Amino acid sequence: MARHLVIGNGKLLLNLDQHCFVRDIYYPYVGQLNHVGGHYCRFGIWIGGQFSWLNEPEWSFELDYIEDSLVTNIIARHEGLDVELHMNDGIHQRECIYIKRVVVRNRRGEPREARLFFHQDLMIEGSEVGDTAAYYPENNTLFHYKRSNYFMFSGSSDEGGIMQYSTGIKRFHSAEGTWRDAEDGVLMGNTIAQGSVDSTISFRSTVPANGEKTFYYWMSIGKNLEEVKGLNQYVLDNHPEKLLSRMVIYWKHWLRRAETEMGDLPKAVVRNFKHSLLLVRTQVDERGAILAANDTDILQYNRDHYSYMWPRDGALIAEAMSLAGYQSVIAPFFTFCAQALSPEGYLYHKYNPDGTVGSSWHPYIVQGSRRLPIQEDETALVLFALWQDYSRNQVIELPQSLYSNLIRKSASFLSEYIDPTLSLPKPSYDLWEERYGIWTYTAASVYAGLMASAFFTELFGDYERSDHYKNTANMIKQGILTHLWDEESGRFARGLIQKDNRWVKDMTLESSLFGIWEFGVLSVHDDKVIRTMNAIREGLQVRTHIGGIARYTNDYYFQQSGEIDKVPGNPWIICTLWIANFDIESALTLADLEGPKRTLQWVVDHALQSGLLPEQLNPHDGSPLSVAPLTWSHATFVQSVSKYAAKYKELQEEASNRAE
Repeated sequence: MARHLVIGNGKLLLNLDQHCFVRDIYYPYVGQLNHVGGHYCRFGIWIGGQFSWLNEPEWSFELDYIEDSLVTNIIARHEGLDVELHMNDGIHQRECIYIKRVVVRNRRGEPREARLFFHQDLMIEGSEVGDTAAYYPENNTLFHYKRSNYFMFSGSSDEGGIMQYSTGIKRFHSAEGTWRDAEDGVLMGNTIAQGSVDSTISFRSTVPANGEKTFYYWMSIGKNLEEVKGLNQYVLDNHPEKLLSRMVIYWKHWLRRAETEMGDLPKAVVRNFKHSLLLVRTQVDERGAILAANDTDILQYNRDHYSYMWPRDGALIAEAMSLAGYQSVIAPFFTFCAQALSPEGYLYHKYNPDGTVGSSWHPYIVQGSRRLPIQEDETALVLFALWQDYSRNQVIELPQSLYSNLIRKSASFLSEYIDPTLSLPKPSYDLWEERYGIWTYTAASVYAGLMASAFFTELFGDYERSDHYKNTANMIKQGILTHLWDEESGRFARGLIQKDNRWVKDMTLESSLFGIWEFGVLSVHDDKVIRTMNAIREGLQVRTHIGGIARYTNDYYFQQSGEIDKVPGNPWIICTLWIANFDIESALTLADLEGPKRTLQWVVDHALQSGLLPEQLNPHDGSPLSVAPLTWSHATFVQSVSKYAAKYKELQEEASNRAE
């Protein structure tokens, strides 16, 4: 499980696996309609009379990206065939065009004919019903279509365009698909197929002895035949080599605003920081949705996926990207939230990229009692992130446009959804979406959301509301200190749960308690914060050679070990970085930053070869668990590096001033 290579432009997202097979194509919304659905769009080579698909065990791979870009840089080797493939994949920064460049290197002392085979296994709009695949003689292409989704495939070598093609039936009765037809190096040439269909096309060239030849393959996506024909012609007119070069140039320019002083961070950390910025960009739809992850292999566990916009993930990712200087990338997210807000002023569990409400497992009624099926932190954190962005960038037009339809409506809900006997938010589901109660993390986020609302209402001269929101926030702060601090254990409780009609503390050790200082309830130097964070550091540390921090004690999600004392849960990238962020925020000297620097290097060391970060790691071998890439992991890494660089500069200046 994992997607090893991800490329996109905010309208089109494409995922490749470790064998360079296309596994997901999302269009026209990032993360919504998947036109491959995790199946395999295969890629293979016939050379000197022998055929091999790239998922055969004889192949070895180096998976990477061209530095500071969203263009892949891959080397595949097959010792038995004496051949190397040097590959680059990219999506045009503006148009829905995918281009692949393949340089075939012949490692033998005689020239050999090479044929490259590209297999298209589409299930357009997420279904194999009613698709059509057809050869189009007008421009020597092959295209698939259903309703208003068209996919045109083409390519070239020094000997011209498509050499052979075939369309056929797949996964119906005994039909495997046209990819089987390719394995003798010759395609049958069937011109059209409908229903559950696939297609394969090939290109040929003679590769000189110890020499190389370059092949190109591209896909154009549009709403109708004329649109994809136009995009295909655009590639021909501009040449795919030049277009790939322009993609690299574009992304290097896009990263320029991130080029800040990085203190003493290792080059690998700085490189992965920039790479994380780019990968977050691929998961952000241009209309505002910030997707959690788009790895469809997770479907095998529950027939659902992570291709949703969780307002919590979105808000925290937006905050990290704003911190790194990418305000323009995440501004549409807040407009998305304003449009998605319920009439009562709260955000639902999660959303589809087009703004419709996503699937949920939060019930409206449990044992005869009605509940609001929300995670209240999701509403609060949007306000928190919006204020952080305004404080940083001073772009007043954005909050002004959202004042009545997001800020005031959400703040009104947060200020009313309170248990007066506890001075805490009423129950909701926790940030992990697993349990119902009153949670320290949620209460801290509501405090931050109300304070953000107080600042906004003051900014716009609405002083009465500002006072009300500020007073309510302070009331919640007192409720947190009164009911959620546990003096006996010397740390905050995870939350309150109801037993026998009374509220009792849930003392499960929980990494999300970092929210107490992150959201401004208490200072990072407060004794209660320090004791709580030290408890997390000690009690949730994964005591294997992999290391890292777990979510909470006895975390069952993808659990790999029953030795809870040694492995309280799998190490999560975000939870490990929360500890690093605490150490950064509380650092008083440059020496205090050594620990966080090691943690940042730990993240780099546990990324996939291509730099992608998973949600969590196997505590025994470090392999990725759950989905990869997880947008939240990359965004938290961006946040941690940004915080580190700022703190390093601050402490360095202080040390310099003292020396003077």
